[in-house]
Amino acid sequence: MRDIFNLPGRFWRGNLHTHSTRSDGVLEPEEVCRRYHAEGYDFIALTDHFLGRFGYPIVDTTPFRHEGFTTILGAELHSGAMQNGELWHILAVGLPADFAPPDARDFLPLNAQETGPQIAARARDAGAFVAIAHPQWSGLTLQDARSIAAAHAVEIYNHGCAVGADRADGFAIADLLLSEGRALSLCATDDSHFTEPDHFGGWVMVRAPENTPEMLLEALKAGDYYSTQGPELRGITLREDAIEVACSAAVSVIVQGHGSAARAVHGESMTRASVPLLRFAGSPWIRVTVVDAAGRRAWSNPIWT
Repeated sequence: MRDIFNLPGRFWRGNLHTHSTRSDGVLEPEEVCRRYHAEGYDFIALTDHFLGRFGYPIVDTTPFRHEGFTTILGAELHSGAMQNGELWHILAVGLPADFAPPDARDFLPLNAQETGPQIAARARDAGAFVAIAHPQWSGLTLQDARSIAAAHAVEIYNHGCAVGADRADGFAIADLLLSEGRALSLCATDDSHFTEPDHFGGWVMVRAPENTPEMLLEALKAGDYYSTQGPELRGITLREDAIEVACSAAVSVIVQGHGSAARAVHGESMTRASVPLLRFAGSPWIRVTVVDAAGRRAWSNPIWT
């Protein structure tokens, strides 16, 4: 396994899914950046809806970078219909400013549009980190998810979808894709619009030598990060018969794998836990969830066994 906790550099806190007045958010881009920096974030990606209705924005946030805070250009891409007939939502972080728009005029799909898989592939080829956005909120099917072959990641927690729809989850889709052999990472985001308390609720901690867009993007693509609502992951060591987890104070440390494979250790103010791997003998992957006393979670990326 790749031990991200001992890679050069440190962890940088960032939100990968953010909206402003350049699409359907209520705050100007500069104010969005100011608020995230004020709340202790090291970086954000402003990902306004890439639709004709909004002028296909890839917002230039470079003026809002300063010492201790950076931004990555990006957008939420839309084109083509999913199986339920609704428009695709695909997160693309690290897009070039001149990324060519599709014929996506509004939030309704059009005949003969570029498909979701096609625009995702174009974004990845252009250098972006690509994630399947809010699978549960979208009503995404497994067949839909399989079709996005260009995805680096699945959005497994979306805070805006939790607050506004109680449909935050992406694990059901992600776990099935992992069991089919897809090498995917798992990201938590805000999807903030600032129209409701949809901000500062889920983020990524990216391990990189420096807080620069280039190094953050490289780390995201490599899966050198974990996701959290607050708890910290401080170390994961895979032994022959157990997985050792170091973390901030937790009441539960849970390991999940293929099918129904799962095992939990519970306690009070745990900062270390050893979870036996007997149930995971047939699982090609495992992942770790840490839960604190307030019910907030942190999630590792998959570990291929």
